[in-house]
Amino acid sequence: MRSPWRTPARVVPLAFFGLIVLGTGLMMLPAARADPGHAPFVTALFTAASAVCVTGLAVVDTPTYWSTFGHVLLTVLSQIGGLGIMTLATLLSLLVSRRLGLRGRLLAQAESAGLFGDNLRGILFRVATVMLVAESLIAVVLTFRFWLGYDYSFGRALWEAVFHAVQAFNNAGFALYSDSLVGFVTDPWICLPLAFGVMAGAIGFPVLFELAREWRTPGSWSTHTWLTVTGTLLFSIVGFLVFLVFEWRNPGTLGPLNTPGKILAAFTQDVMTRSGGFNSVDLGRMNSETIAVTNGLMFIGGGSASTAGGIKLTTFLLLAYVIWAEIRGEPDVVIRKRRIAEETQRQAVTVALMGVALVATGTVVLDALTENVPFDRALFEVTSAFATVGLSTGITPSLPPSAQVLLVILMYVGRVGTIAVGTAIALNTRRRQFRYPEERPLVG
Repeated sequence: MRSPWRTPARVVPLAFFGLIVLGTGLMMLPAARADPGHAPFVTALFTAASAVCVTGLAVVDTPTYWSTFGHVLLTVLSQIGGLGIMTLATLLSLLVSRRLGLRGRLLAQAESAGLFGDNLRGILFRVATVMLVAESLIAVVLTFRFWLGYDYSFGRALWEAVFHAVQAFNNAGFALYSDSLVGFVTDPWICLPLAFGVMAGAIGFPVLFELAREWRTPGSWSTHTWLTVTGTLLFSIVGFLVFLVFEWRNPGTLGPLNTPGKILAAFTQDVMTRSGGFNSVDLGRMNSETIAVTNGLMFIGGGSASTAGGIKLTTFLLLAYVIWAEIRGEPDVVIRKRRIAEETQRQAVTVALMGVALVATGTVVLDALTENVPFDRALFEVTSAFATVGLSTGITPSLPPSAQVLLVILMYVGRVGTIAVGTAIALNTRRRQFRYPEERPLVG
């Protein structure tokens, strides 16, 4: 009898768990730490989980606490976590044996939320190519900017450019500066390449591939691509305007900047808010209104089959269409003259409600485990962890170990939970030969 633990819905979470364990062991090596001795277990665990889950939250000062070897480990773990363990393993299998069995195909499908079709080999290589080309282009721009604009040595400029390019495209958010991008808040040659890298990674490979083919004919786009593109544009505009309006006069964020600097900072932070993890302003000094909107944007996240987290844009927008259809009394949910299957609607509701439950429960537990942490700050950290965004108001390093472990769990669930749940639902779809009598409980 086939073991249930070998199904894709279970193998993928186990693979990520195994990588976190391996990463924790490597981060505990004395060579990974800048100072003598090894990192404490919780510190290594939190850092490894944050890298593998492409989150970017940190409990220590990344540039000073970890050595160059530690920074290389962060780069590798973030790259593997962003590309996907099963995707990487499948790609390596194709390179070595040039063939892949059914089980390997199912595992790759499970991890990528249905990205891979029949042409598995071609799409896998395109995924790897897009990732490497995007990271290389970002790294080239950053290298010359660091080298010529900040008088870095060429070697240092190249290394820091590669590190941040990998972090940007994978939406990981680790930085080699204690204040993240705050020191470059008005530098478009640093902020814009990283912002566009984050956007490319957060859109998702299926959308990128379809846009490359059909960018001139939006009418032929699939419903998924249309929802992702329109959702990205909509929430980009909303986030940008909210941040610009609410923080315009805030002396702790945009207040001291000139008008072009405020616009650049608002755009950069808006992009990073939804998945990137970098911050170009001090998030701990944001107004409460901005924090509230930021929580919502983080929770929604980016595109499916991308390096972004959250419940995903398509999930949120699909639920909006479900509500609109119910309000209008429509029997079907229709998007662009396409009827959405009831199974897809149930999956969206399941993912969204599980996300709400996890964030709500995590916030209550975190609040109970800590002292003198405002509830809105606790909610921000929990949402950032679950959505694998990596933004922080600055309280994460001061949290007790139990609270940090809670955030590790949320990062892990946020990275693999929606994938595992969605795949489990899809694989466990059953067709009954009968239907029970209908009942209508009161709703509302």
